[in-house]
Amino acid sequence: MKPASFDTIAALLKRQSGLVIGRDKLYLLETRLGTLLKRENLPDLNALADLLGRPGSDHLAREVVESMTTNESFFFRDDKPFNHFRSQVIPKLIATRPATAPIRVWSAAASSGQEAYSVAMIVSECRPALGSRRVEILGTDIAREQLARARAGSYSQFEVQRGLPVQMLLKYFKKENQQWRISEPLRNLVEFREWNLLADPKPLGQFDVIFCRNVLIYFDQPTKSRVLDVLARQLAPDGCLYLGGAETVLGLTEKLVPMEKERGVYVRADQVLRERIPA
Repeated sequence: MKPASFDTIAALLKRQSGLVIGRDKLYLLETRLGTLLKRENLPDLNALADLLGRPGSDHLAREVVESMTTNESFFFRDDKPFNHFRSQVIPKLIATRPATAPIRVWSAAASSGQEAYSVAMIVSECRPALGSRRVEILGTDIAREQLARARAGSYSQFEVQRGLPVQMLLKYFKKENQQWRISEPLRNLVEFREWNLLADPKPLGQFDVIFCRNVLIYFDQPTKSRVLDVLARQLAPDGCLYLGGAETVLGLTEKLVPMEKERGVYVRADQVLRERIPA
């Protein structure tokens, strides 16, 4: 692949999604964009880069970004955050929020929906304690194809075997031919929306809980800082943010700090400051 062609595709990915890809990751371009090359009848990545540099290539650019930003997802991935959400966060929100105020949860970079539906299953399990309190779960992603899969709520046998307890499979899914489809009441708990993490999230509103896990690892340092600052602004003053096990806020933002004695859980720095200053 010509260096100039690589630079064209890499610049597109960085500009539109924040994804940073080095020349040592050329194999990823070849693997993930292979289907697109065949569909567009293009001989190689150089030809693709040439088309991307021409006017009227917006649709093709979107397909490139979607192909490269589609990441693996599965139910209850690393179950510790979900256990913390269920045992610590939900009881706290019930105690501190007015009964008429909705609890809002954001699954950022939701991919095909497993994380958002994992949250929905926990909410359903906690419904006796929640009573009639409304819980709003929003899943966002840049990839339209993945969002369509998420809205359908239909998963293969392989997908439901990864992290999903069998009792929840039987309780919340129905077998349809070779697929397992999430029950309609559970699907109705989650809204999926196309959204770019690099965009201004103000229209999404404020959230009590944000899951943004295994996303920052694909960004460079400035983009990580920018995204974390944005997440901090959208987080309720006493809310919490879950990041992936290999991710951190240290050295990237002063607006978020680790929750004491918890790994992968972060809170707003001004919340900690308020708690330390006597009233």
